[in-house]
Formats: sequence, C-alpha cells, structure tokens
Amino acid sequence: MAEKSDPNYKVIAENRRARFDYFIESDLEAGIVLTGSEVKALRTGQSNIADSYASVEGAELWLINSYIAAYKEAGVFGHEERRRRKLLVSKRELSRLWQATGREGMTLVPLVMYFNHRGRVKLKIGVAKGKKMADKRATEAKRDWNRQKQRLLKQG
Repeated sequence: MAEKSDPNYKVIAENRRARFDYFIESDLEAGIVLTGSEVKALRTGQSNIADSYASVEGAELWLINSYIAAYKEAGVFGHEERRRRKLLVSKRELSRLWQATGREGMTLVPLVMYFNHRGRVKLKIGVAKGKKMADKRATEAKRDWNRQKQRLLKQG
C-alpha cells in the first residue's frame, strides 16, 4: 500500500478479469523493454493487457499480445502495437517461472502495468492456475455475500 501514496505511482493498465479466471498463486514485478514511442503512448494511458500472457522462451521472458496504441507524434519512428515485448527478471525468478509453467495448468498472467515511484514501467505477473466454471461461480457467490454483508452492517 505504500506504493499508492507515492505521487509518481500510476496504474497504466489492469487485467481485472485475471482474478476471476485464475487462482493467482504468486506474483512478481518485472521490468519491460520498451521503445520511446511506447512510453509516450503509455503516459497517455492507451494500453490493454487483458488479452495478453507471458511466456518463457529460451532463457528469456516475453509478454505476448499486449496492446500499446500508436503514438501519432512519433511519425515513422513509431512502434508496432501488438509486438512481443521482453520482460526483465533475474535468472532465479526466470527459472522459478519456467518450473511453474512446466507443471500442469500453470500459466503466467499479467495483472497490472504501472509506473513505479522512479517513473519506470513495471508489470506485475501472476503465476496462475485456471479456474473451472464451478470455481468461478463460488467466487462470485462469495463476493456477492460479502457485498450484502457490508450493506447489512451499514444499515444496522
């Protein structure tokens, strides 16, 4: 919670659906390799990570299918909107992620993209296991009950 009180901390894109579709077992912060026009477009808030995922390929971690809108002022020096972007993690974290995805049903899901307190773009990645339909219904029922409980406590 200390990050949110920082004036430089700013959420760029959030994958709200991830917690509904997956059990998030752990998460980690990763840097991301971007071009100048991508950073400028992110400052305007034009991005989407809802349909994207991360993958360990070779000895590198990649963010696949993320969308960063084109920056008009960049002209011919712009960027491709849905290109693969390299993620920066330590070798130890990379090996842990590779082992986790080797297990059945585990995947790497981007949770939130944000500017940290130093103005750097960071991506929080969750190591997740997919939920079945019954699990999703149980999660939704629990959330509805908590909402109803809060209303009752507020009234009484």
